[in-house]
Amino acid sequence: MIQHQYIERETLDIKTESLYCDRLIHFLYSTVRENAPAMFKIITGARFSSFISFFSYESFLGRKITKIKQFCIKNGIDLQECLDDPKSLSTPKKIFERKIRYWETRPMPPDPDVIVSPADARVVIGSLNQNDHLYIKNKFFSYEQLLGKDKRYWLDAFKKGDYAIFRLTPDKYHYNHMPVSGRVVDFYEIDGIYHSCNPSVLIALATPLSMNKRVVTIIDTDVAGGTKTGLVAMIEVAALMIGDILQCYSEERYENPQQISIGMFLKKGSPKSLYRPGSSTDILLFQKDRVQFADDILEHLQKRNIMSRFTFGLEKPLVEVDLKVRSYIGKAIRPT
Repeated sequence: MIQHQYIERETLDIKTESLYCDRLIHFLYSTVRENAPAMFKIITGARFSSFISFFSYESFLGRKITKIKQFCIKNGIDLQECLDDPKSLSTPKKIFERKIRYWETRPMPPDPDVIVSPADARVVIGSLNQNDHLYIKNKFFSYEQLLGKDKRYWLDAFKKGDYAIFRLTPDKYHYNHMPVSGRVVDFYEIDGIYHSCNPSVLIALATPLSMNKRVVTIIDTDVAGGTKTGLVAMIEVAALMIGDILQCYSEERYENPQQISIGMFLKKGSPKSLYRPGSSTDILLFQKDRVQFADDILEHLQKRNIMSRFTFGLEKPLVEVDLKVRSYIGKAIRPT
C-alpha cells in the first residue's frame, strides 16, 4: 500500500496521512469483498457500522484503547478552541462531536460572492462536463445515483456542472456549516450502506459515495440575500462508523438548533448539521458556469510530486488540499 499525501493549505506543507485502520480496510475491501461477499455486505451495513462506532467512541473498552489525550496530541486536535471546557470532553464521542468557537477560530471572508468550505476537511474538485480537464467519469460517484434517479429536475439542473468533495477524517471537527446563503427548495434522505471513505476504497470501488446513506439539500442562492451562484446541492454522506446525520441549523453560533425544512433561508457560515462518530464526506454540486474555484486549490490539485492514492488509482494528478471550515473555496459567477 502506497502512502497518501495531501497539501496543508495554510502552511503549504506536504503531509502524509495516517489512515485509520488502513490495513484492516485494505483487507476488508480486497480479501473479504472478493471471497466472502455475504460477510462484506454485513460489514458495510447500518448495524455493524453502529456497533463499531459504539465500540470505538462510547464503550469503556473503546475509551481505554483510544487513550484520549494521546489521540488528541497525535492528531493535532486543539482542545483550547472548543466552546466547552476541555475537561468535559472525557470520551472520544464527546471529542468527535465537539463545538468550537468558530466565530473566532474559523474566520469567514466578508465578500458576499464568496463560497466557503462546509467543513474542516480535505478537498478535491472536479467537473461533470466531459469536455473539462477536471472531468473524472464515474469514480467517486454516479451522478444520477448520487442525487436519486427519480430526481429528474435536479439532474437536469446540475448537468455538466462542477463539484467539490470534502473528506472528513475522524479527528476533524464534525459540524457542517453552510457554504452559501440561500433558500431551501428541496430536502430529502436517500438510504444506503456505509462504505469507508479511505482513499483506497474510493479508488477501488465504483462510485462508493453514491451508494452510502446520504442527505440532500438543494439551495437556491439567486434570492434576496443569497450568494448568487445559482442552485447548489449540499450532499452529506455517511460512512463507516457514522451513526447519524443530525440536522441542527443555528443562524447564530449553536443557538436554537432547527431541523432543515423546505422554505428556510440558510445563512452562509452557520452550522447546519452534525455527523455522529466516524468518517464522512460532504459533496457540493454547482450548476454549469456558476462557480470559479480558488486558484490555489486548482494549482495544488494537479501537482505531480505528491504521493496521492487518488493520483495512483486514476493515473492522473489528483491531490487533496486540507482546509478549514468557512474558508474560501471559490466565488460565484453571476449570470450575464
